[in-house]
Amino acid sequence: MTVVDDIVITSLAERPSLVPRIYDITHTWPEFIAHDQVGAALLHQVPGEFPDHCVVATDGERVVARGLSVPFDAHGDGRVPTPDTGWDQVLVWAFRDRRRGCPTTAAGALEITIDTEYLGRGLSYRMLAAMKDAVARQGHDVLMAPVRPNAKHREPRVALPDYVGRRRDDGLPADPWLRVHVKAGGSIVRIAPASMTVGGSLAQWREWTGLPFTEDGPVEVPGALVPVHCDTAHDRAVYVEPNVWVRHEVEPTTA
Repeated sequence: MTVVDDIVITSLAERPSLVPRIYDITHTWPEFIAHDQVGAALLHQVPGEFPDHCVVATDGERVVARGLSVPFDAHGDGRVPTPDTGWDQVLVWAFRDRRRGCPTTAAGALEITIDTEYLGRGLSYRMLAAMKDAVARQGHDVLMAPVRPNAKHREPRVALPDYVGRRRDDGLPADPWLRVHVKAGGSIVRIAPASMTVGGSLAQWREWTGLPFTEDGPVEVPGALVPVHCDTAHDRAVYVEPNVWVRHEVEPTTA
C-alpha cells in the first residue's frame, strides 16, 4: 500500500470491493477505442481475473485512478515478446495462458487511467510504480508495456518512428507519456504497428466521432494516433493503432 497526499494506492486483490467501481472515473479516452473487438471481449474481465496485477488509487471514498496489467508467457508457442499486434495480442495471450494453465514469464501493462480532476499531480508516475511493484510481487522480472503516446494524436500524419525519435534537450522523449515510462526506468524497444484495431460501419464511425465519413481515404479523427481509413464502397472504416513497446525491468519479490 502507498499513501501520498491522502491518495491510497493498492492492488485490487487487497481491496476487491473496488473492482466494480474502477470504471467510475472521468477520462479522456476517445469513444472509438472502446470498440476494439479484443478489448470489448476481454478487458472488462481483467480486474476480476487478475486482481493481483491491477492497481487502484482512491482519495477518500473516490476512485481516482486504475492501472491494469496481465500475466502472460512471453516465449511459449514460439512467441515474440514484443509482437506487432501489441496490446491486442498481450490480452489474448493472457486469457489463453490462464485457460491452459500455462506458467507465465512476464506481465503486460494494458492501461493506466487517471481521473481528469487528478491529472498533473504526478499520479501517473505513482501508478506506474505501483503496477511494477504489483507484478514484482507475483514473481515477474519484466513488465512489458505497449505504450500509447498520449500527444501523438496532435500529429496523426507523422510516422510513429519519427515521432518516437524526438527528444528534449535533456535527452528524454518529447512525448509526455513515453517520458513518464523512460523516467521510470523503461527502455523503448520497438514499434508495435498494429497494436489495436477498430473496425466499423460508416454509420458507427459517424456515431463515435461526429464526423461525416463520406469520402474514401484517410480521415483524421480527434484522439486517433493515425488517420482512419474510410472505404465508402464497402461501408467500412478501419483504424489500426500503432503503439510503442517499452520494457521495464523489475525485481521479483517472490519465488
